[in-house]
Amino acid sequence: MGVWEAAFWGFVGGFALLVGAGLGLIWRIPPRVVGMVMAFGAGVLISAVAFELVEESFDASGALPVVAGLMAGSLTFYVGDLILDNRGAKHRKRSGGQQASGAAGAIVLGAMLDGIPESVAIGASLLGGGGVGVAVVAAVFLSNVPESLSAATGLRKAGHSPRWILGLWLGVALLSATSAAVGYGLLGGAPPVTIAVTQAFAAGAILTMLADTMMPEGFAHAGNSVGLVTCAGFISAFLLSHLS
Repeated sequence: MGVWEAAFWGFVGGFALLVGAGLGLIWRIPPRVVGMVMAFGAGVLISAVAFELVEESFDASGALPVVAGLMAGSLTFYVGDLILDNRGAKHRKRSGGQQASGAAGAIVLGAMLDGIPESVAIGASLLGGGGVGVAVVAAVFLSNVPESLSAATGLRKAGHSPRWILGLWLGVALLSATSAAVGYGLLGGAPPVTIAVTQAFAAGAILTMLADTMMPEGFAHAGNSVGLVTCAGFISAFLLSHLS
């Protein structure tokens, strides 16, 4: 049941990609609103990383595995992001529709690079017999909406049909569910230190993604108010994490 539960919650996080794509195809969302969503989602993710991933990993294994996992996750995202930047996915979280038709594959790979660590974190949050990390799922959901919204706008301008675009994001959402299930399945019987390193790896990748994409784009679209909205997201996730 645990694997299926992990897959379900992974799909819930990934379903936000379909929500964002649908909104991008139906309405023209003001860039400032997209920036606010990014800022709030960034705050939620920072809190989820700190309290749901890093703190739990540190309590289970100490500092060295956590630091090693954080650095490995950060470096992996950094290298993967550099490669994808050169393949056309540099602006995958922007709302201006800059993507060209040849960049569709790179955009999907970018969504996978962003989303797989998040999905693994969702699966890992179920280990130990507890419920899913509500803050983690909420953070993943909120970070995925603006990504697919911006990409759907660009892909539509590049000539792709709405059915093709929604099918593409459905595939990524299913991959998110699979990643969460695999993360849970592989870590279910693993030693605590292995779980801690994996969670820290996901945390490092997520933090690097935030600094590289969501936070700069949120500020570019919403200006100085991003700081307040990010803090509100952090507070919301903190309360979810400690009161749920």
